[in-house]
Amino acid sequence: MLKRAALWIGAIVLSLLGLVLALHLYGLRLDWSGDMSHATIQNSARNDARVEQSRAAQRTEPPPAPVPIEKPLEAATPVRMLKAAYWTDFRGPNRAGEYAESPINVAWPAAGLPRLWKQPIGLGYASFTVGEGRAYTIEQRRDKEAVTAYDIETGRELWAFSYPASFDEVLGGPGPRATPVYHDGLVYSLGAMGDLYCLSAATGKPKWSKNILADNDTKNIHWAMSGAPLIVDDMVVVTPGGTSGKSIVAYNRLTGAPLWKSLNDRNGYTSPILATLAGRRQIVWISAERAVGIGVDDGKLLWEYPWPAQMDMNCSQPVVIDENDVLLSSAEDPGAALLKIANDGDAFSAQQVWKNNRLKNKFNSSVLYQGYIYGFDEAILACIDPKTGDLKWKGGRYGYGQLLLAGGYLVILTDQGELVLVRATPESHQELARFQAIEGKTWNIPAIDNGLLVVRNAEEMACFRIGR
Repeated sequence: MLKRAALWIGAIVLSLLGLVLALHLYGLRLDWSGDMSHATIQNSARNDARVEQSRAAQRTEPPPAPVPIEKPLEAATPVRMLKAAYWTDFRGPNRAGEYAESPINVAWPAAGLPRLWKQPIGLGYASFTVGEGRAYTIEQRRDKEAVTAYDIETGRELWAFSYPASFDEVLGGPGPRATPVYHDGLVYSLGAMGDLYCLSAATGKPKWSKNILADNDTKNIHWAMSGAPLIVDDMVVVTPGGTSGKSIVAYNRLTGAPLWKSLNDRNGYTSPILATLAGRRQIVWISAERAVGIGVDDGKLLWEYPWPAQMDMNCSQPVVIDENDVLLSSAEDPGAALLKIANDGDAFSAQQVWKNNRLKNKFNSSVLYQGYIYGFDEAILACIDPKTGDLKWKGGRYGYGQLLLAGGYLVILTDQGELVLVRATPESHQELARFQAIEGKTWNIPAIDNGLLVVRNAEEMACFRIGR
């Protein structure tokens, strides 16, 4: 009986391997849902061809008018103005997932927000950042990763910097994960295989580069490098993970020279943030094993709190609640917890205030608005009181999508590419509008800058006017 069962299992495994090989030979791949319950067959080669045709067509069109830095004293005709850089970082200012630059339009037409453009894009799970009128992201294009810059108002590709790199994982899929960041005329990008580049935002030409895995004697993690580089003062901080005190490292952001290296943690899939807790400016990071606060200048460990996740899948950003409290969340066990950070002279500590399973962020992150947390409990939207952990409401199925806070409303991008508007109130779940924005599985975080909402997945990208 056991021998027969073993033969059946062996036959199934061989069949699955044969299917994967056949799909690979024909440029196909299995695209799994967020709960891994089902998969669809996608054609990567066809997607690559669509992107190449689109960009070739753009090169035959006249370029958009240049964007002036300052408005001329007298202008005969209206000119496009370069807005101050706003959505320059992963999840926006302070990495908090909140758009507060200007009011948004909350009276969405039935057909959806006005669309400026829509076009194909390369594979990957990165989001956009915006600076100097350009939207920056990173894509998989055949056997190369491409850091790209687009005119945000027209969608025209302005430059693409490519280098050999290709990552694919049978459940997670192909492509780079981490979002490039813009700072002071430079773009910092981290690829799935650990390639860190500092590029000119104007031209895409590299200033310096290094592979953070090779540089820190460590190996890639199961679903690849996912943490967006963090700019702090004159440093760029990245998280290669690994041992020998090189789990989180800082480089000079202008030269790439090493500044400090710290910790021995296995890497997770979060991005470090800069926060002031218990009166101390610090870098807060969730590794695969724990949440930590470390010193900005030297990487010295200030406090720690055990936070191991199933298969090391800590993917969600910490949320700073106030000057002492920070919220953690992860799918399955451990769920969610509130930490109170305290200090006694130079000694810091992290005390658990509460812990429960009422908010289980999987690979999305929550937002804070007027004292309440809004985020996904697995695939269902929820609101909790962060001070007590009490659930205020739970409702609305959006799959494993992403959300931002904007003007007292939640802008949700579902895992099927729909844009949804929900009122941010602890009273009840109140969905106000929704429409189909892009097609295909969508795990990428949206971005909003100067009233323009930019979305993407592994097949399409689009821009909508959400500002009033």
